[in-house]
Amino acid sequence: MPNYFVRKLKLEKTPQLDSLARAAGELYSRTLVSFWRTVRKKDIWLSGYIMERWHTSSSLHAHSSDAVTQSFYGSLKSWRTRRKTDPHSKPPKRRRWYFKVTWKKAAIKLKNGKLFLSNGRGNKSLVVDWRWKKPKTVELGWNKASQCYELRACYSDTIPNTGEAKGVAAADLGEIHPMVIADGVNTDIFNGRYLRSVRRYQNKVKGKLAKLIDKKKRGSKRRKRLIRSKQKQLAKFNNQIKDIEHKLTSRAVSMLKLRGIQTLVIGDVRDIRDDLDDGKKNNQKLHQWSFGSIRHKLEYKCARAGIKTTLITEEYTSQECLCCRTRNKPKKRNYLCNSCHAKFHRDQVGSNNIRAKYLGEVPVVGIMAVPSGVRYHSHLQCNLSEAILLGNPLASSYGE
Repeated sequence: MPNYFVRKLKLEKTPQLDSLARAAGELYSRTLVSFWRTVRKKDIWLSGYIMERWHTSSSLHAHSSDAVTQSFYGSLKSWRTRRKTDPHSKPPKRRRWYFKVTWKKAAIKLKNGKLFLSNGRGNKSLVVDWRWKKPKTVELGWNKASQCYELRACYSDTIPNTGEAKGVAAADLGEIHPMVIADGVNTDIFNGRYLRSVRRYQNKVKGKLAKLIDKKKRGSKRRKRLIRSKQKQLAKFNNQIKDIEHKLTSRAVSMLKLRGIQTLVIGDVRDIRDDLDDGKKNNQKLHQWSFGSIRHKLEYKCARAGIKTTLITEEYTSQECLCCRTRNKPKKRNYLCNSCHAKFHRDQVGSNNIRAKYLGEVPVVGIMAVPSGVRYHSHLQCNLSEAILLGNPLASSYGE
């Protein structure tokens, strides 16, 4: 389960900080006035989504503007809950001259010991000296006791499981291999060759049909017919991709259940696309990488099987040697340690280090088995226990 802690840093009052707090206060007041005016004149309670699209600030980042609106709706929700027991409670109707400014993950950058907080295109970023890791969210508020501004950075950490290590497995999600699962002894690499081939063919069909559509006259019957054909073909590809992901994740969860796994630790790769520029082809691959869909399927299928799931950061897990714990950058799919000359599969290193990071221990290399591969076959059973009874070999020796 996540454990949150906050680092606080006091800042002297500057014109930039005053202007940011003033912009947030002005946006909060506009949101408040528009909401209650609509209620009074139209008897309509506007949703938070509509208000976020209606009122924005050119002096703040888009997510910071949304956070101001969300603060108002959070107060409104709190009042609705409280008035059930306290009829004298009052709703939020007070305008703000200054208000807190919140930066979310997309607006936060850490580089060379400095924290850059973006304030939107065309505006100067707030730069602060920072000797800690990159936070999840940052909030700027006024400290009445010290009469200065205060920067509050929120971090999330993971509390290790206190149970036996035998019941813990880790999953390393990847673009080439959708999942690599390690339980301390066995490492199973789920082959993603067929999944990637479907995506490549989908891109070719999409490009071919887009060229044909562009040649047709807008509003013509032929253009509309081609658009319908494109939608139908892309829907078929999406269904094929969903089918592959469902069968791979079902097979993985069945395997975990048979081995008596109680907790599955999943590497958190949600911010891997931030500031991404690895070339045209690699950018396309990473943006089409459906790690969120696979993680969601793993989570709800594990919950159905009675297996707990948790997310943990996977920083440097693919670089740290399983034997001597030194860091080396792997080349392609192979990992070779420059210190002890140990050789591993790159994804085997990542998944075992994710598990060790969660447990707070050093992996024991001597008891690890050689990685085994699991390939996708449309005619095989998804349930591992049924497949074993039928004699179908779900796990073959790895090779790609």
